[in-house]
Amino acid sequence: MKVLVVDDEESIRTAIEGILKDEGYNVHLASNGEAALKVFDGFTPDIVLLDIWMPGLDGIEVLKRIKEKKPATEVIMISGHGNVEVAVKATKLGAYDFIEKPLSLEKVLLAVSHALKKKNLQQANRNLLEKMEKKYELIGVSKVVRVLKEQIETVAPTEGWILITGENGTGKELIARNVHLLSKRRDSAFVEVNCAAIPEDLIESELFGYEKGAFTGANVRKEGKFDKANGGTIFLDEIGDMSLRTQAKVLRILQEQSFMRVGGTENIQVDVRVIAATNKDLKVEMEKGNFREDLYYRLNVIPFHIPSLRERSEDIPVFIDFFLNVYTTETGKRSKSISREARDMLKTYTWPGNVRELKNLIERLVIMSPGEMIGVNDLPDYIRKGKETLQFNGVIQTSSLKAARQRFEREFILAKLEKNNGNISKTADSIGIERSSLYRKIKSYNIEIAEEKD
Repeated sequence: MKVLVVDDEESIRTAIEGILKDEGYNVHLASNGEAALKVFDGFTPDIVLLDIWMPGLDGIEVLKRIKEKKPATEVIMISGHGNVEVAVKATKLGAYDFIEKPLSLEKVLLAVSHALKKKNLQQANRNLLEKMEKKYELIGVSKVVRVLKEQIETVAPTEGWILITGENGTGKELIARNVHLLSKRRDSAFVEVNCAAIPEDLIESELFGYEKGAFTGANVRKEGKFDKANGGTIFLDEIGDMSLRTQAKVLRILQEQSFMRVGGTENIQVDVRVIAATNKDLKVEMEKGNFREDLYYRLNVIPFHIPSLRERSEDIPVFIDFFLNVYTTETGKRSKSISREARDMLKTYTWPGNVRELKNLIERLVIMSPGEMIGVNDLPDYIRKGKETLQFNGVIQTSSLKAARQRFEREFILAKLEKNNGNISKTADSIGIERSSLYRKIKSYNIEIAEEKD
């Protein structure tokens, strides 16, 4: 590790240099602020020991410039004149520690060691965050995915609450995690609550925690999900399955940012950002009396809707390649590929389980298929033999005749465009409509043509 020692007293520089080199540190020296900044640019130290009172640029100004150049550098300030005001100013500018002269070399070593541990921990956290960002990366090339990414980048830095809707398996949790990772709360907790998986008689104690003796078996106090999410983000998944009684208590927390543990008498303040998700139509649930209108409008500040995979079939090949790479790496299998015929079948399947279903299938194919090329015969019967039925079933599952007609027309146009290699004129001729009419339909259905091949 590299350490820069900056002090106008040669004896101090020499003493610190000797003890740090004995401990295996790579040490550079500077006798004033100007020299320190020149050395810093070429040496890029991990830790700086910096005297405050020096001729020319003083230590406070040097600290400020170092933090502007490289904020992750840990700076330990040295002073021969104890001054609380100066120490506070240095701390606000990002100084890690403050050591007074006459120096104890043992204290210097201890301060450098602690600063190094902090720096290593921060680097480990940054590496972990980068892995998390890669793990939860949004995959896809369709227009809807590009729009989602833009919306997330816009919304994430704000404190706005979000309601995510979409079918099961479309990636609602993925969207929530992306919002959290791009938010100001990214270094705090992301706490997920599956409202559908927690029994009704336990959901209050899970969300709010409980005090010792609140009920039989409550031998110790337990923190709830809102406790754990304090300062971070809470993700209420499948909120449409929450009972009306629990909805009322959650609404109070959302309005007041405070709650009371089960069996408790004290209001506990929390600071959480709420992201909720559901696969239900909450407006329909409100009409049925199953969901509170006031809770809906409290949650639905920023609405996100994730279309089903069958509505963005151009993303299917991207997902196939991504999951192939993930699972061949995880399982230690040799690299595998999927034949064009098998890809075509996977692309025309309606995927009622959406991305989750595709992900699980690719994992199974990587593990179970014997060869390096996954072919049609490796696909399950329900994809290989029942393609036409599945496509029809996918259409009749839509909510109205108009929606079914639009969906069929979109899939029909996509299939014909693919057959004609993206050529709009040939496709228009083959389906018997004017080129301008086909172009308008392509725009209205958000179908993307990379490049027309006339």
